[in-house]
Amino acid sequence: MRVYGPSRTTVTTSPGTARPATGGAFSLGGTATPQSAGAAVALRTIGGIDALIALQGVEDPAERKRRAVKHGRRALDALDELKLGILAGSLEQSTMLRLKAVAADLHDGSGDDRLDTVLAEIDLRVAVELAKAGMA
Repeated sequence: MRVYGPSRTTVTTSPGTARPATGGAFSLGGTATPQSAGAAVALRTIGGIDALIALQGVEDPAERKRRAVKHGRRALDALDELKLGILAGSLEQSTMLRLKAVAADLHDGSGDDRLDTVLAEIDLRVAVELAKAGMA
C-alpha cells in the first residue's frame, strides 16, 4: 500500500495494477475473493526455523577448541585420580567408571592439529587403563 498524501491512497494488488481509494477510506474494491497466504507464510516460517537450527549447528572454532581443552583436562584429572587410587591401594569402581565416561568425550575434534594430537595421546592412555581394568 502506498500513501501519497493526506487524502490520496493507492492499494497495489499486483505489479502494475493500482486502484486509488476515494477520500482516504478503506474499501475492498468489489467482490474479490480473499487470497490464502497461509501456505506461503508457513513455508517462510519453516525456512526461518531451518535457518536458525543451521546457525545453532555452526560452532565458533574458539568454542570448539575450548571445549576440547576442557574434555582433555577432565580426562587427565580422571587419570590422576586413577594413579592416586593405585598408589594408595584403594582403587574404586567409580574411578574406572568416571574414566570410561570421559573417554567418550575425547573423540571430538578441536580443529587444531596440535591439540588433536595431544587429545589422541590422552585417549590412548585412557584406553590402555580401561583395557587393563577389563572395561574396554
